[in-house]
Amino acid sequence: MANNLRFQVVAEAFKKKPVEVKVPSERPSEYFGKYVFNKEKMYRYLPKDIYDKMTDVIDNGARLDRSIADAVAAGMKQWAMEMGVTHYTHWFQPLTEGTAEKHDAFVEHDGKGGMIEKFSGKLLVQQEPDASSFPNGGIRNTFEARGYSAWDPTSPVFIIDDTLCIPTIFIAYTGEALDYKAPLLRALHAVSKAAKDVCRLFYDDVTKVQVNLGWEQEYFLVDEGLYSARPDLLMTGRTLMGHESAKNQQMDDHYFGTIPDRVQAFMKDLEIQALELAIPCKTRHNEVAPNQFELAPIFEECNLAVDHNMLLMSLMKKVARKHGFRVLLHEKPFDGINGSGKHNNWSLTAMHNEKSTLLHAPGKNDPTDPNATANENLRFVTFIVETLMAVYKHNGLLKASIMSATNAHRLGGNEAPPSIISSFLGTQLTELLDHIELSDKDDLLNLKSKQGMEIDIPQIPDLIVDNTDRNRTSPFAFTGNRFEFRAPGSSVNCASAMIALNSAVAEALNSFKQRVDQRIAEISTREEFQKGQHTAKYHAILDILREDIKTCKPVRFDGNGYSDEWVKEAARRGLDVEKSCPVIFEHYLDETSVKMFESTKVMTAKELEARNEVKWETYVKTVQIEARVLGDLAMNHIIPVSTHYQSQLIKNVQGMKDIFSSALFNTEKATRLSARNIKLIEEIAERTEKIEQLVEELTDARRVANRVESIHQRAIQYHDTVCPKMEDIRREIDKLEMIVEDGLWTLPKYRELLFIR
Repeated sequence: MANNLRFQVVAEAFKKKPVEVKVPSERPSEYFGKYVFNKEKMYRYLPKDIYDKMTDVIDNGARLDRSIADAVAAGMKQWAMEMGVTHYTHWFQPLTEGTAEKHDAFVEHDGKGGMIEKFSGKLLVQQEPDASSFPNGGIRNTFEARGYSAWDPTSPVFIIDDTLCIPTIFIAYTGEALDYKAPLLRALHAVSKAAKDVCRLFYDDVTKVQVNLGWEQEYFLVDEGLYSARPDLLMTGRTLMGHESAKNQQMDDHYFGTIPDRVQAFMKDLEIQALELAIPCKTRHNEVAPNQFELAPIFEECNLAVDHNMLLMSLMKKVARKHGFRVLLHEKPFDGINGSGKHNNWSLTAMHNEKSTLLHAPGKNDPTDPNATANENLRFVTFIVETLMAVYKHNGLLKASIMSATNAHRLGGNEAPPSIISSFLGTQLTELLDHIELSDKDDLLNLKSKQGMEIDIPQIPDLIVDNTDRNRTSPFAFTGNRFEFRAPGSSVNCASAMIALNSAVAEALNSFKQRVDQRIAEISTREEFQKGQHTAKYHAILDILREDIKTCKPVRFDGNGYSDEWVKEAARRGLDVEKSCPVIFEHYLDETSVKMFESTKVMTAKELEARNEVKWETYVKTVQIEARVLGDLAMNHIIPVSTHYQSQLIKNVQGMKDIFSSALFNTEKATRLSARNIKLIEEIAERTEKIEQLVEELTDARRVANRVESIHQRAIQYHDTVCPKMEDIRREIDKLEMIVEDGLWTLPKYRELLFIR
């Protein structure tokens, strides 16, 4: 019956046609944000004074006045009810890499035996989910279940089906963060303030600095029938066994190829629904591996971009099922081909009164105003160098922020970045920094007058954008006006990496500003600077930049990140080369990490300890589930199928001997003709015996690990003793797959999972 199931789902998958997608009659720009309570809706449904206060909160980070909550809630409810909404929920992001929601109806007693539909400011602003039911690292006990979700007004409210979804933070009763959003908002505030302070060295009119994020979501699609016939995919999100298909990605014919019809219909449906939720989808294409695809939006403000990515991942799963697919967000669902990542394109934008400036983009060179050109070039170099300082000082933490039991399978393979955090800058920028570092300071500075100076920084041509990003092995590459953090995995919440990166950059910028101010105070007393504070400032900036360029130089690497030589070189440079996921997590508790998070007011030591408890526990549970599923499949699927085929071979050999041992033939010929089958019988027996032994050893390794009291040490034990056994079992099973008759193999094979679409 199991045998029939595989071929049944394969046959059905081949017959499936694209699902018809109802395309709105309007242009995308007209239905964009249809289900979002954005500024346009606010203007229509809120009183003018309330609208002004809300836009001030959203645009300028003003503190929310709780007194306006009732008026906002009334406007939201009116709009929502006109859209057919009956329920509301606080939509938050616990430490599960997913989202959570508890739906409540608008209904309340009217005191007359009936009911009314009510939604107050109190309900908008705060809810009380069970805090002990989500991962919390021991912050909340079961008997202390209270936790609070609190409205984040900077992320718009939206509608899913019949429910009004309110983006919120999630905190414990005692104030500790239990989610990703709360520390993300703190990190964004910290880096914005620090960057604004540094910007004032170059501009007088900067009002705020915005953090931008553009994620690139990679994923696999698998036919739903084939998916359901693979218990490992169903339970773990990846194939725990499976021999490589004869053809996979070696021909590069899938990458940027014609999108299959069924997939095209799925993508169209997904994009329509995403645009209705104001997710600005921009790019869709085939990725390198077969049945692998990518969707990327236009970049947005970081907090909003994170919310949109979490919403999109939920939407992808829902739409995929409608089209007869299952979406795989696991970083490495298939062995031997590319895994899936989620590149994070990160940048900072300074907001002026009348314009904006990308702080990591080179300024326009103005021959008519040398001072302005020097100022722009120096600002550009400053933000590049201080970002590198952050990456250098906290390269271990940044690796910990993107590491997981699932992403560990992807890093270092095929087009995935290596598990050593370094930065690729490109030839032009590398030469520029080397020029500043190696040139004598007096050569760099040319005093023009008492009021200004020229800085001998080579012109940065506009085409610098096109002269970067040519090293696909770099985890943190400069791409012309932003940095691309390539290490985050496809299934994760972007907030994890963004919390660490923005906090680290905030610390670096704060340190830079303090040292520049100190240096200005030191050199301003000299006679040659007393009449030109402007000149003293530029001298101070260049002094500190030269120091920092030298300090962070070890993190700059333009070579092959996959080479063994780089691993040795990276260790010599002091970069983190650890490969054990549970050990990498320890960087969150490094003295430098704790100091950085506390100084920027992003997380306390207690919150960091709790999060690490969650990380170690999640790692253990992930590997534990995989080990159980693999053991079950090995004993109840693989061995029975293999021994069944072995029995058929034994009957064949016996039959050959019965025929050729008769009076007409001889025993020698029977043995010769049966030699191949006898060899297969022996190999199957040896491999099934080995699998049985390994499964027993795997079970024993789990038992030993489970007795380790410390969750930290238990995670390390699982990594060191359980994971290797799983790889050994897989190796034996994959060999059997190539031996056992195809018609008997119960599980859909890679060639079916990857090429039926």
